[in-house]
Amino acid sequence: MPYSSEHKQKIRAKIVESARILFNRFGFQEVTIDMVMENAGLTRGGFYNHFKSKEALFGAAVSSFLMGRGAKWRTDAGVDPTKPNPNMARQMIQGYLSSEHLGDLDGQCPMIALPSDIARSNPEVQSSYQELLVAMVKLFECGLEGQIAQSRQKALSLAALCVGGMVLARTLPDSALAEEVRLAAYQTASEITTK
Repeated sequence: MPYSSEHKQKIRAKIVESARILFNRFGFQEVTIDMVMENAGLTRGGFYNHFKSKEALFGAAVSSFLMGRGAKWRTDAGVDPTKPNPNMARQMIQGYLSSEHLGDLDGQCPMIALPSDIARSNPEVQSSYQELLVAMVKLFECGLEGQIAQSRQKALSLAALCVGGMVLARTLPDSALAEEVRLAAYQTASEITTK
């Protein structure tokens, strides 16, 4: 008896979430299909029922963040995209540039965890990454509503500060310097929202 479409969707989501976490931990090159399937509690044979390649899974894993772990992050930060308000940009900055986000390797945004892998990937994966940036910029724009004339430029600057500050902090072996970088990005981003 064939599986229902709902069952197939659940299995696919399980594979994608397993891959997202492993890609965050080890990067694209180090993660194998066998690792993903074992981590998901599934056999390798089922992989190709859901994805044509590891690259296709990579794109799905990056895309999944927005409505998966990213949605949880937004909720925890008090950010509701359906109800824009002047505090939304500050709430996003507080959550994104938090020490908790920096330390949460499994839950980190792919824009922080995977930029080098994405840069070397195919156009489909790069488009998935771009979708995350576009969504972040849009949320910042909504959170800067009182500053319409400059909101796009400020939103892009905030996204660059948030992502760039966290990427740099994540790569530093000196935790004191990493914290200093994170705090500097946080302070500068916070100042942008008040100008």
